[in-house]
Amino acid sequence: MSLSSGFDPFHFMFRPLARQPRLMYTHPASFRGRPCPRRNKVKDLCMNAFSVTLSNVLLTLLYLLPGFLLQKCRKTRAEHLSSVSAILLYICGPCMFLNALTAMDASPDLTGQMLLFLLVSFIAELSLLLIISALSGKKRRDEFRWRMLSIAAVSGNTGFFGLPIVSALFPDAPEASAFSCMFCVSLNILAWTVGVFTLTGDRKYISLRAAFLNPTVLSVLAGFALYLAGAKNWLPDLVRGGVRTVGAMSTPLCLFILGIRLAAMDLKKLFTQPFVYGIAAAKLLLFPLFCYALAVFLPLSPVFKASMLVLGAAPCASVILNLAEMHNSGQELAANCALLSTLLSVVSIPLLSLLL
Repeated sequence: MSLSSGFDPFHFMFRPLARQPRLMYTHPASFRGRPCPRRNKVKDLCMNAFSVTLSNVLLTLLYLLPGFLLQKCRKTRAEHLSSVSAILLYICGPCMFLNALTAMDASPDLTGQMLLFLLVSFIAELSLLLIISALSGKKRRDEFRWRMLSIAAVSGNTGFFGLPIVSALFPDAPEASAFSCMFCVSLNILAWTVGVFTLTGDRKYISLRAAFLNPTVLSVLAGFALYLAGAKNWLPDLVRGGVRTVGAMSTPLCLFILGIRLAAMDLKKLFTQPFVYGIAAAKLLLFPLFCYALAVFLPLSPVFKASMLVLGAAPCASVILNLAEMHNSGQELAANCALLSTLLSVVSIPLLSLLL
């Protein structure tokens, strides 16, 4: 309705207020014997978050089966994984990040939230890494497994694993997917600087080039530039559809690879290593609660806080395997951490979602 048609904005604004019923405080005791509406609403929201995360984690883990069965039937070979991983890393992953960032309209508030999420996630990762390293003690830090604990506890698969979950949890909040992209950037920066130094103990392995000039960071930077340029409004639907389709292949392909690796491993050895369970517990429980504690009392949006919790609960990322290979030791430990934490996340992530 236009102003020329006799619309009175002040009449419109204030007249409805007179019709509103008075809001009266009702003592909780008055609900004795019958359900409290507010309590039921909170309970419904918690159960909805639990069911959404549980169903999506289960679906994600089902992607392990094709790779697992193909390997058991000897239809795949371990030497093929490097080629498939290259497709995931250089094509599918970047398309997933580009799709997430170009699906939003640019605004100063949203831009500030993304940059703040990048900062908070990096602070959370760095702080817990240093705390665990300090608590381990100098003597224990001489052992590779304790150094692996420090970096694995904060290195999560927030992209291929975490992004689909937060997208399903907040279908009307595209910024949740963008927060996943920011988490991936902070992890890459940490892993190839403080992380690689923690694991190797040698500064020569610190590489700012590897931290910033990698497919994940470059694709997020490109997506962020397109977001600022308002690509959602001018990028052709055909191009956006193609990017979205290729990006959607990322999670299944990542889990296919993990399934192949799982089938090639000694499962008895995987499930009977107490220290690996300790690393998985640190990553799946300690780190997400630490992240949530940093954000929960700040004046931030519920989506921001929930994304910090859920993305922090993502299982160990494959970057720890890359760092172990650089050290030329501990590859089996790193692979076990990634696989076991992925399997256990079917329980931990839905349970943590009850905090939302």
